[in-house]
Amino acid sequence: MQLLVNIDHVATLRNARGEGYPSPVEAAKVCEEAGASGIVFHLRKDRRHIRDEDVYALKKAVTGTLDFEMAATHEMINMCLEVKPELITLVPESREELTTEGGLNMSTHFDDFEQRVFPKVQGSGIEISLFLDPNPEDIDLAGKLGSDAIELHTGTYANAQTEIARTHELERLKEGAEQAHDLGMKVNAGHGLNLDNLDEFVSTVPHLNDVSIGHALISTSLFKGLHNTVESFLEIMNKYNH
Repeated sequence: MQLLVNIDHVATLRNARGEGYPSPVEAAKVCEEAGASGIVFHLRKDRRHIRDEDVYALKKAVTGTLDFEMAATHEMINMCLEVKPELITLVPESREELTTEGGLNMSTHFDDFEQRVFPKVQGSGIEISLFLDPNPEDIDLAGKLGSDAIELHTGTYANAQTEIARTHELERLKEGAEQAHDLGMKVNAGHGLNLDNLDEFVSTVPHLNDVSIGHALISTSLFKGLHNTVESFLEIMNKYNH
């Protein structure tokens, strides 16, 4: 189980003033030095945080896994084939959303992914992951596409307001992880995870490969420092790495 740090909101802070700092690339270097296994970024159509130049700079700087989150547009697919990250994670994207609000509806995307997206990316050396809610039907369609991995959307679990709701969502995530693993896909996860809910999640959900954490980690680092914060998240995760 590896920690990948999403550094989008370092770019958000930089863009707020347009001063050129803090640098997402420098943040990525600190995260890796602290023990993170890689870096995640989401290049959005509106470039609200990560920009094109960041993508190329991160490709040069990151020594571990580079996970390029993106909508499956022609523009993004062409860029990923040029940059060649280790992994792309296909996500739904809406201009109005503050952050990615849920997983892909695979019944809507299946034909396009099968006919256009997967043929362009498969064979390039780039692994494909699909950002999914723990719905059996969506996971099954991901397997039929031959996806290398899925990333389970943990936001519903993280935002659950009652113990009953949280327990229910954990069970769904556990079953989704088992299903994906049985279909031969890697199990990644992310969205809304923080120092308060991470232990319960990683101790319950099996077969975890990459766990992507961004907003909570970057926010906590304002008070604890980025290097120390990465170590705090890893301290929890490493209890379950054998």
